[in-house]
Amino acid sequence: MSDLKRNLIGGEWVAGTRVSENRNPSTPDDLIGLYARGGAAEAEAAVAAAGAAAPGWAAVSPQVRADVLRRAGDMILTQNEALGRLLAREEGKTLAEARGEALRAAQLFHFYAGEALRHPGEKLNSIRDGVEVDVMREPLGVVGLITPWNFPIAIPAWKTAPALAAGNAVILKPADLTPGCAHALAEILAAAGCPAGVFNLVMGRGSEIGAALVDHPDVAAISFTGSERVGRGIAAGCAATMKKVQLEMGGKNPMVVLADADLDLAVNVCLNGAFFSTGQRCTASSRLIVEAGIHDAFVEKLAAAAAALRVGDPLEPDTQMGPVVSEGQLSGNLEYVRLAAEEGCEVLGGQRLNRSGSFQTPALFLGATNAMRVSREEIFGPCASVIRVADFDEALAVANDTAFGLSSGICTGSLKHATAFRRRSKAGMVMVNLPTAGVDYHVPFGGRGASSLGGREQGRMAMDFYTSVKTAYTFAG
Repeated sequence: MSDLKRNLIGGEWVAGTRVSENRNPSTPDDLIGLYARGGAAEAEAAVAAAGAAAPGWAAVSPQVRADVLRRAGDMILTQNEALGRLLAREEGKTLAEARGEALRAAQLFHFYAGEALRHPGEKLNSIRDGVEVDVMREPLGVVGLITPWNFPIAIPAWKTAPALAAGNAVILKPADLTPGCAHALAEILAAAGCPAGVFNLVMGRGSEIGAALVDHPDVAAISFTGSERVGRGIAAGCAATMKKVQLEMGGKNPMVVLADADLDLAVNVCLNGAFFSTGQRCTASSRLIVEAGIHDAFVEKLAAAAAALRVGDPLEPDTQMGPVVSEGQLSGNLEYVRLAAEEGCEVLGGQRLNRSGSFQTPALFLGATNAMRVSREEIFGPCASVIRVADFDEALAVANDTAFGLSSGICTGSLKHATAFRRRSKAGMVMVNLPTAGVDYHVPFGGRGASSLGGREQGRMAMDFYTSVKTAYTFAG
């Protein structure tokens, strides 16, 4: 098939064992393309290619690595409109959100082009006379990157760019649902001059390709973003093979709304955090913890704003919320809507739209408690529990009562409460009068507990995961 999108292994575009159809979740008749699906054999070939290329890439001047990353970022910017439309068709984000995600990918490549030239080292004085000490960071070698469907170009970018900047060779395994953006990124990196074997793309099922990368003795590290269940399995597999591992998994992120908050600001913050990107963000605000004094007025305004959101084709300019990514994901969301009612919540919205495509209206679960399953399990859709609390202390306790710890937020006009929440929130990222979702590319990203394991992603700290520290002693005489 001349139009088949193939895997990139060792600089060659290679067919897999099967072919999958990539279809638009808002318009199922829209065939985005045919994509090759690899398996364990393709993963093995990619590891071999990366292993052969890694020493040369590690040895080149950092300027060479910086130039490749900068060119890749430039090309993403040039292709922003096309990439945005591809992303909107493939994943379902609104066109504005999709363009923004493509821009983020370009920014990441440009940022790490600079980091390639700022590779840190340290010279220390020894306690022994005549001895010099150098602390250096070296690339790991071959790194496997396993990425999710909800940010199909940004997350591959924020893993690939620092891995390459540090001098590693990589194998990218994108989500089976969204191969298109990853394939476009592979084409861009090849055109930007990334040497054969330094970047490899293997598309297909995670149970086959991901497992092969985790088990392979020549893969030095795995960086994974996805579900907690899969992440725990990857962590166990990496421990068995003594690999370095980085996991970004789920979240059940709290947004506290205190009685002294600006009501309109709080409604906009929660509307964005809970429902933009169709709620399909690990940082989404899925628990809205509202102080009693503002609860009823807040619910009235938020319910009206959620009901007014324009749900539809992501390519239409007036759409504010696109489809759920797949029929399977939608079925799971609707099951949680049913469960919320069964657990005693008053459910507002959450219905499937009577039209072609995987569309669901925003859902609010009123009268929820933090003990309910809908308040403890990650739904990963446009659903949010609203939990009434008496005061700040109860709000903080409820916010922290979760196995997850990715992002948290508070809406308040009190500097005292904002400061206390920032200090006492058990999350890796804390937002004050801002949505829990939405972060900058040049600062660390990550959480605690069941949300994250290993080094932080994004910013300068990302380079820590993709390097190994070597301490060298020299007797100078």
